[in-house]
Formats: sequence, structure tokens, C-alpha cells
Amino acid sequence: MENQYYTLIEKQDFYEIIENKYGELAIFIDARDNAPVNPVLEFDGKSRALLKRDDRLSVLLDDIHEETREPLAEAEFVLIVELEGKIVNRTYGVPVENVEEIVLNGRRTRADEIVKAKSREELIKSFGAVHCWSCGKKA
Repeated sequence: MENQYYTLIEKQDFYEIIENKYGELAIFIDARDNAPVNPVLEFDGKSRALLKRDDRLSVLLDDIHEETREPLAEAEFVLIVELEGKIVNRTYGVPVENVEEIVLNGRRTRADEIVKAKSREELIKSFGAVHCWSCGKKA
């Protein structure tokens, strides 16, 4: 049994956002391992979005082109296209959630990666605790 007690945020340096004639948006990013689980795209309405692929891995999209901001803020869904080179690895639809701010709390491990520890409550939930005992003396 493998549990992840942290979230990994990878920065996508280069990506493309395209719009078709129906006003639908697609975002082209590098392929990641494993298929996403309940993915969602958070957008701050400015220049940053965070693709939450699953409860372990998120992809940071910085420097969103200013002409793309309004269509992205108005979109209910976007198509994510994951590429290996020029070959499509997978595609999936993702709901867009507009948020006030995207906060990246965590420890930067490389220029393109942030590790964020889960909160106590998140860890207890992912651990699957059925009982919790407080022990020792309180100061």
C-alpha cells in the first residue's frame, strides 16, 4: 500500500493554449506518468493556473498570455492534451474553477518543482485512521 503524504507541484515551462471556432480551449502540456484522477484547473484570472491532476501531482502554468485570460476565465471546461514530443499521450476534459489566488506553500526542491506537505487533517484522512488517541501530558 502506497500513500502520498505530500503534493508535488511541477512547473510547466512551455505550454500552448489554443481556441477552436466554437470558443473551446485546449491546453497542450508535457505528458506525466499515470492517468489523472478527478482533475481540475484552478485559474486566478490573471497569469497563473494550477492543474490538479490528482491528490499527489499538480502542474503549474505561469505567464498565461494576456489575450487568453478572458476566454479561460469564462470557460467551464478545457481540454488538456498531454504530449510526448509531438505525439499525443492522452487527452481529457477538465472543469475550470476561478479562484482569487493560487497559493503555492511548500518547499522548492528544484527550479521547476515544489513539494507541499499535507495538513494534519489531510494526512489523517489519507492514512485512513479509524481511531485517534491523544497521549502524554499537555504542557
